[in-house]
Amino acid sequence: MDRPAVRGPGSRRLLPTLLTRLLRRPGDGTAIPRPRQANPDAVVDCAVYVAGRRDPGRPHYADAYARARRHRRSFVWLGLHEPGAAVMAAVGRAFGLDELSVAQALADGHRPTVQRHAAVTLLVLRTASYVEHAELTDTSEVIDTGDVMVFLGDRFVITVRHGTAGALAPVRADLQDRPGVLAEGPWAVGYAVCARMVDLYQEVAGHLERDLERVEESVFARDRSADIQHIYQLKREVVEFKRAVLPLQAPLRALLEQRGDGPPPALHRWFVDVEGRLTRAVDRIASYDELLNSILQSRLAQLAVDQNNDMRKIAAWAAIAAAQTAVAGIYGMNFTHMPELGWRYGYGGALLLMATAAFTLHRLFRRSGWL
Repeated sequence: MDRPAVRGPGSRRLLPTLLTRLLRRPGDGTAIPRPRQANPDAVVDCAVYVAGRRDPGRPHYADAYARARRHRRSFVWLGLHEPGAAVMAAVGRAFGLDELSVAQALADGHRPTVQRHAAVTLLVLRTASYVEHAELTDTSEVIDTGDVMVFLGDRFVITVRHGTAGALAPVRADLQDRPGVLAEGPWAVGYAVCARMVDLYQEVAGHLERDLERVEESVFARDRSADIQHIYQLKREVVEFKRAVLPLQAPLRALLEQRGDGPPPALHRWFVDVEGRLTRAVDRIASYDELLNSILQSRLAQLAVDQNNDMRKIAAWAAIAAAQTAVAGIYGMNFTHMPELGWRYGYGGALLLMATAAFTLHRLFRRSGWL
């Protein structure tokens, strides 16, 4: 007999119930954890700027873009944080982004670069922040990195940020207090984001310098309490930081060399200033890397010296023990004709000989620095 079909609102309630039962593990009443959902609050902020001034309110990005296209000297700035595929696809349709741009915005871990997609320029930067820690351990996270992608169009700029580092709310607030720069359009936001990232690099480098100073002091201290695993961990964090900062030099230089599709002439000198500060940050990080290499080599040399000292101590005590073993071995052979075997004071004389040999060798080894 055929089962009657389930229709109406009850079928919509029945389907989630069946799926929930299927997702339950056998033997317990808990459901299998589901993968992390897309960020429902992906839109951090959206605003229309006209002649360097923000229009009041926070409109939907589609309405904001339509309004920006109707007025001269206006553009929309949409800020996103870890958007999901559905949100990013809708944003792509609203602003005319191609499929590759949407796919790139969904992924993280990009290297700093400048790309041109039709009429849209994509600027990718790495973010960085210092993670506070009481002391350096084998697994201490010192630097947290992420990335931010800036899509620059004719009347819009879209910033997509991945990770917790590099929040852009201070960038927006600072830029809104500079209407003269903001009036230059979307590229003003591109400049402000680049400047913010370089400032973060300098800030992280300052914290990192203090960690290096503490490690250096512990390595060259009298007690030498530095663990080489801590130095290796700091080295890994510095390498991660270096990979985030150094690759930005080439894209930023290429951006300054662009004609027509690059920043407007009024912002060129601001980008030159960012490039100069980035160069100083790169030099600073490179010097930290070299210093950490020197500290690591010094600690390895100290460990080699300590091991050599330990081996000399072991060899000295082995020589002292060998002298006692030699005397005991000779008089333990039990030959028939051996001197002192019948001597009344032979036992005490043997012990005295062994003690004298041990004392003499100990004094010699102490004088030579082996003990």
